[in-house]
Amino acid sequence: GGAPYQITGCALGFFLQIYLLDVAQVDAFYASIILFAGRVWDAITDPMVGFFISKTSWTRFGRLMPWILFSTPFAIISYFLIWFVPDISTGQVMWYLVFYCAFQTLVTCFHVPYSALTMFISREQSERDSATAYRMTVEVLGTVLGTAIQGQIVGKVDTPCIESPFFFGLTNSSVAMEELNMTHDTESLTDTRNAYMIAAGVIGGLYVLCALILLLGVREKRESSELQSDEPVSFFQGLKLVMNHGPYIKLIAGFLFTSLAFMLLEGNFALFCTYTLGFRNEFQNILLAIMLSATLTIPFWQWFLTRFGKKTAVYVGISSAIPFLIAVVVLDSNLIVTYVVAVAAGISVAAAFLLPWSMLPDVVDDFKLQHPSSHGHEAIFFSFYVFFTKFTAGVSLGISTLSLDFAGYQTRGCSQPGQVNFTLKMLVSAVPVGLILLSLLLFKLYPIDEEKRRKNKKALQDLR
Repeated sequence: GGAPYQITGCALGFFLQIYLLDVAQVDAFYASIILFAGRVWDAITDPMVGFFISKTSWTRFGRLMPWILFSTPFAIISYFLIWFVPDISTGQVMWYLVFYCAFQTLVTCFHVPYSALTMFISREQSERDSATAYRMTVEVLGTVLGTAIQGQIVGKVDTPCIESPFFFGLTNSSVAMEELNMTHDTESLTDTRNAYMIAAGVIGGLYVLCALILLLGVREKRESSELQSDEPVSFFQGLKLVMNHGPYIKLIAGFLFTSLAFMLLEGNFALFCTYTLGFRNEFQNILLAIMLSATLTIPFWQWFLTRFGKKTAVYVGISSAIPFLIAVVVLDSNLIVTYVVAVAAGISVAAAFLLPWSMLPDVVDDFKLQHPSSHGHEAIFFSFYVFFTKFTAGVSLGISTLSLDFAGYQTRGCSQPGQVNFTLKMLVSAVPVGLILLSLLLFKLYPIDEEKRRKNKKALQDLR
């Protein structure tokens, strides 16, 4: 069940920006609006869905599974339409905005209940940690599939670029876009557009398959999330309690900036490889190397956090990305070096995937000890956890695309002005490094270490 969200999210994260700019030929300013609005809407829907889930009655299928069942077919349709270029002269921006927001809403109806499912399959910390590790392995495998399917299908088609130094003298990208449309036939992009739709169809089929396996193979255990002294508390009372829980806020703050760093890297990496490094026909393989490396090292980080503790794993795992983010922009463009950096960076990506979701159940357990009469708030914890990271990621992604517009990004150009290349270097190296360093400082404040976890575990057993 972890794969659909990551397959679609990875395809959108790595390829939507370059698709809107170079295939759908949306002006960079409007592309930034689509990406920003879509991400912000996605963030807003998380607590909304969390609220409605908390009000959902238990059925014979559970409280979470009906959400997953009914959202899946509509999510597939809206996802496919994101990768379709409508034959309309006006309203193209609205088309992408509507279907991007619709898909984000529907995939949230899948992923928020799926994320909260961790708390409904076992009471044991060790079992939930193990389940989280398996889940993260499948989710990272989903990112590999998303990168591989989208990248390899699209990468087989040679998207024609435009070698026109005249454009580089224009400071207004909308003027450049107008000139481009006047002088180049968009039919040259037909094969590329078809490739994107084929990839969307394959990914949609995998989405359905994984959803069916989840629905048929997993059962919720209502008693797993409840204590003997449970009494209902209203949603807004629960929300107030959750947002006043210190360890939760500190965990959110730390992973907020970590998420921002990797979101910026994800959103701009395809453009960085294509234009700054000059690997137009290799970027999909470089992305695949990152995600394969991440998938293979998830078991290592699960062993590491078990052996040395989760806080230590955070410091070691996330900080290990810093030298490679610096190296990729400092060293001269070299394909072999880039692949080495990609594999090494994937190790840190694995830690960023696994650790936040592994630490969140510990915070929920700590909350239950402090508020033993309150229950049913797992969806609030998980949905607001995603809300804060998505909201700020939406802001950063919109700003980064807007920065490229101000720098003079040239749609479908074979190369870009120096200001654009400098901006891309900042967006995939300097800014993410700064955000990671800030997150590591915030993690010093996180209070739940291994000793605290053991005490909480024993106290919960006694309470039950």
